[in-house]
Amino acid sequence: MSTVQSSDGTNIAFDRSGEGAPLILVGGAFSERAHPVMAQLAEQMAPHFTVYNYDRRGRGDSGDVETYDIEREIDDLEALIAEAGGSVRIFGMSSGGNLAFAAAARGLDITQIAAYDPPFMVDESRPRPPADFAERLAALAAEDRRGDAVELFMVTGMGVPAEIVAQMRPAPFWQGLESLAHTLAYDSVLMGDFTLPTERLRAISVPVLVMDGEKTAPWLRTAARTAAETLPAGQHRSLPDQDAAVDPAVLAIELKNFLVA
Repeated sequence: MSTVQSSDGTNIAFDRSGEGAPLILVGGAFSERAHPVMAQLAEQMAPHFTVYNYDRRGRGDSGDVETYDIEREIDDLEALIAEAGGSVRIFGMSSGGNLAFAAAARGLDITQIAAYDPPFMVDESRPRPPADFAERLAALAAEDRRGDAVELFMVTGMGVPAEIVAQMRPAPFWQGLESLAHTLAYDSVLMGDFTLPTERLRAISVPVLVMDGEKTAPWLRTAARTAAETLPAGQHRSLPDQDAAVDPAVLAIELKNFLVA
């Protein structure tokens, strides 16, 4: 593990592996660098790139500050880009894709972006989270009602049926989800009301690949396709037999094909 200091003094932890052009992996909600998908993806990409797999602030071994600000997360990426040599490719998983888009729109030195299942809502096929969604998540975490925060995020933010979430709560992995409950408000702030950020996407001139899985929820598939169509140099790809729990080996093939093209 290594660390880099962000502009506000927060230490950001990362693992570096492989050799080649730098590639930064940006996790989404419930994700940190030790998450199996992110760790395995880093391993798959290391033969082709110098991979930076990091903990977003508030997660894993990275530090945090009391008040969340999207701009500070972009600053974290800027520090990582400087550490990597000043010009990078970026992959964003889920809401991590929106963070990558925001960083590119701010002008960070990013040459290519790939994203999987960015959770935008481009139609009314499912209800949007309420305006106080982030505040409710933060309040539950502050009250140490971490399980309730996870449930609220899954049901209201991700659209997972409540009965499915109820079945998940006794599972061994639930404790890992609860350990990241305090960061769910961060992802809520990052996504806002989940509206596709049209102007932000139109400001991104670099090549972007937006992916979904053929078995992903329809609203996410529509979002991926619409985002790709909005981006000036956007491409769209649906991965066969994949859903939100994407196979890192399958994802790595698509990433490599795009990033070395």
